[in-house]
Amino acid sequence: MLHLRMISPPELTDKVLAVLAANVGVTHVTLARGVAVEPAGDLVQADVAREAANEALADLTKLGICKSGGITLGPVETVLSEAGDRAVEAAPGDPTDAVVWEELLAQTKEESTLNSTFLAFLTIACLLGAIGVATDSPVTVVGAMVVGPEFGPLAAFAVGLVRRDFRLARRSALALAVGFPVAMVITLFATLAWEKLGWIKLTSVANLPNVDFIYEVGPFSLVVALLAGAAGMLSLVTAKSAALIGVFISVTTVPAAGFAVIAATLGEWHVAFMSAGQLAVNLAGIVVAGVIVLELRPRAGNEGGPVHRFKRWVGMRSLVN
Repeated sequence: MLHLRMISPPELTDKVLAVLAANVGVTHVTLARGVAVEPAGDLVQADVAREAANEALADLTKLGICKSGGITLGPVETVLSEAGDRAVEAAPGDPTDAVVWEELLAQTKEESTLNSTFLAFLTIACLLGAIGVATDSPVTVVGAMVVGPEFGPLAAFAVGLVRRDFRLARRSALALAVGFPVAMVITLFATLAWEKLGWIKLTSVANLPNVDFIYEVGPFSLVVALLAGAAGMLSLVTAKSAALIGVFISVTTVPAAGFAVIAATLGEWHVAFMSAGQLAVNLAGIVVAGVIVLELRPRAGNEGGPVHRFKRWVGMRSLVN
């Protein structure tokens, strides 16, 4: 379940309570009149089943509570309540299938902004990737995959496309379009410095048997990107954050960027272009998979997903027979 906390202007409080009462997935409603200081108003709290959250948030937003008050939403880890169990049972669909769009939008907006933190993580990841290539170290390459922050903007781009939120899509595209070139240029200068100091003594990328998978584009490059993108988006919409680690070490986005830099410093432009192609395939595959996952998920609180609709059809068939 999710916990709703609202500051409501006194003149809207009765309407807010009516909205909550009309939603079968809402329970544990509490009201404290006049306790809110900034902004001034009444404090209304409730717990809502995930699959009913979109409908509740949409109705509350229509009241204008966000303009003169405010709504906060957060997860509830443990609920020991028969009323809570009844609310979850009464809400249409399955909690694990429900996409709470406002929650997802807030999360992806935060992770898709081009800022110094994003650039720092992406640059560090590219530097690790380049070191992994130069030393033929798969362990270091995996470290670069984990550090890389690129999945955030990719997920946000997919969400922006599905929700027709083109501002979010542009912000995500900007983060990627600026972030990767900046990180790769910094990595290029660092690599040249390391070569000058004699720390890197490569003469060709042909003698790197442990990391040559990074630039070799094949059919499984796209397959892995699609599977990783689907798993990553599922982990976001179902709050299964642990699964993201598996996504990060499955795709060769950042290592491909690092490999392209190393190949460029050695003048092996064919390999550099292949690495860039690997990067493009992985980025595109993750976005496409993310869009597909979101399109297959329920879009509203009162609209079940494909699994729920199938269960309902099976139930109707059993009644007829």
